[in-house]
Amino acid sequence: MLQIAVCDDDPEAVRVHKEVTEDCLRQNKCAGRISLYTSSGNLLCDIIDDHFFYDLILLDIEMPGNTGMEIAEKIRPYLPEVKIIFITSHIEYAIDAFELSIFRYVPKDDREGRLAAAVRDAVKLIGLEAGSVYTIQTSSRLERIPCREIYYIERDGKNAGIISSGGVSRVRKSLQQVYEELDAEEFLYIDRGCIVNLIHVMKVKDSMAVLKNGVSLPISRSHLQEVKKRINDYWGAHI
Repeated sequence: MLQIAVCDDDPEAVRVHKEVTEDCLRQNKCAGRISLYTSSGNLLCDIIDDHFFYDLILLDIEMPGNTGMEIAEKIRPYLPEVKIIFITSHIEYAIDAFELSIFRYVPKDDREGRLAAAVRDAVKLIGLEAGSVYTIQTSSRLERIPCREIYYIERDGKNAGIISSGGVSRVRKSLQQVYEELDAEEFLYIDRGCIVNLIHVMKVKDSMAVLKNGVSLPISRSHLQEVKKRINDYWGAHI
């Protein structure tokens, strides 16, 4: 689910931008949560102090307190991959917006024609860049793990250990919780304490799942036939 913020000191503009964004999400059949702000200070506080994560921000440039330019500069260390769409009535800001690596610049006098296209393009790009990801978020930590890079997940006491190409990440959730949150056909229980990503299984031999990274994981007797069937079905549908 995409996390999107709309920030403008004009409540009517916030309403319009929200409706445009909702329409774009529907057209792209994409789930998203839209947070609304009429104060630039509140947006900054949520991102910097409370570690809110956003994929996309629609941002007015001319606001009291912190301008859109100042916000974009301040949040970059916290959200380096965020896409920002600037909306402004002053065309001279376009050069500065380009220097800040802003995704798109939309003049207010052409908002109707260009805002929807900008949001659609941003949503598509975010999807292409991220693919499916598993997000671990706490008060002091944000980690996004591409699902395609996860080899397997194992029970680790009261935690679930996620083993990926980037190393081991632990989240204080049950294995079943993580499985339900992933909600992807590629992930399969091979034992009560282990879930494997089918895309990394090279073969099943002697009740072991052999992964591309060289790791061999035991498959419980009760899961063996189901694992073999799911692997055959999965590759039959995707090759």
